[in-house]
Amino acid sequence: MFIKEFLNYIEFERRFSVHTISSYTKDLEQFFDFLFKTYKIEKAQEIDFVFIRSWIALLMEEGNSPRTVNRKISTLKSYFRYLLKIGKIDQNPVLKITGPKVRKKLPVFIEEKSMNLLITEFGEPESFEQARDRLVVELFYATGIRRAELIGLKINDINLEKGLIKVLGKRNKERLIPVHNNLFRLIDSYLSFKHTTFSLKAQDEFFFLTIKGTKMYPKLVYRIVNNYLSRVSTQKKKSPHVLRHTFATHMLNHGADLNAVKELLGHANLAATQIYTHNTIEKLKNIYKLAHPKA
Repeated sequence: MFIKEFLNYIEFERRFSVHTISSYTKDLEQFFDFLFKTYKIEKAQEIDFVFIRSWIALLMEEGNSPRTVNRKISTLKSYFRYLLKIGKIDQNPVLKITGPKVRKKLPVFIEEKSMNLLITEFGEPESFEQARDRLVVELFYATGIRRAELIGLKINDINLEKGLIKVLGKRNKERLIPVHNNLFRLIDSYLSFKHTTFSLKAQDEFFFLTIKGTKMYPKLVYRIVNNYLSRVSTQKKKSPHVLRHTFATHMLNHGADLNAVKELLGHANLAATQIYTHNTIEKLKNIYKLAHPKA
């Protein structure tokens, strides 16, 4: 089936993330398990679009969401494109497949007044943990970076002189993000606590550390953000990604250029960024209804 070769290809040549590779692996294992049990197929050359449609129908019957099914179809598209590229098949059976429609959801974000309230309530940090946790929240809001990007920040990625942060995004694409002066004041405060808390060796590599001096991990970052957002928001979603949505929405609400926001977020195409304009439009609609005498 050339699955191992394909996974090596997306890891070392395409430089997909560990999370994406793990998802692709599970999707392919599930797909080929279905093919063998249902049709006794063991070779990629035997796969027809009819078999793929049958698998998709089963996934929908089992209650998988359209978004999940479309992600699995995307996995198959990448896999069969690879087989076509290396000459193992003559045609791509996924080309005749149409995925289920996904209802677009507006990105969840925190209202500006709530973020202002949260930031003004931050007191001066009295410990390493307080300085780190405040900086984590404010860095997300000030830059819109992803959780994995924040965890991966290195000491040398912070350029205080130029007012820039270098971020390593998806597929190892680097981008530079400018940050405001107040954030660098928080960075100075955090570094001061960090220098007095840990050995020089612990400080040399990753920018954010746990209280034990090790690299931060996803669940800890989530807990920090969830804890602080719970103080000003009652909505269910209070994750680091909500702060990414908040950054983009507030930037556009204040007149930022869509292409500029796209670059700051590290999106590959403008379509991924345009979803945030819907929040801006909804805000304009509400203002219109409140302000126009005939509305």
